[in-house]
Amino acid sequence: MSMFDSLGRFRAAIKHAQSVRAMNSLPPEVQKDIGWPVSPRIDAQANLTRLILGSGR
Repeated sequence: MSMFDSLGRFRAAIKHAQSVRAMNSLPPEVQKDIGWPVSPRIDAQANLTRLILGSGR
């Protein structure tokens, strides 16, 4: 396996994660309309974790 194969897979994984994050950030009504499984709303523990670890990445 070459280094370029690994970089290609890493890039594909990043693009997939960005797409999933974008879809999950849509309102539940829109997610339902396009057939995306509605993601659960963020709870207080998740908010605290996001504040501590940072969300501006």
